[in-house]
Amino acid sequence: MDIKQKFGNNLKRLRLEKGLSQEKLALNADIDRTYIPSIEKGERNVSIVIAEKLAIALNVPISELFKE
Repeated sequence: MDIKQKFGNNLKRLRLEKGLSQEKLALNADIDRTYIPSIEKGERNVSIVIAEKLAIALNVPISELFKE
């Protein structure tokens, strides 16, 4: 599993733990709602800016998105 897939899996896990829809997470992170599904599938190479926005929206340290 590559880093994009790990990031996507962690994002989805954290989003579900927080009880957020993909749309609500995108709204909270101020990113386009169509971006979340492709991130969660490991199809996107996410910038550090987007990673930070997602971590803030999930109220977790950014390192949580990169856990093994």
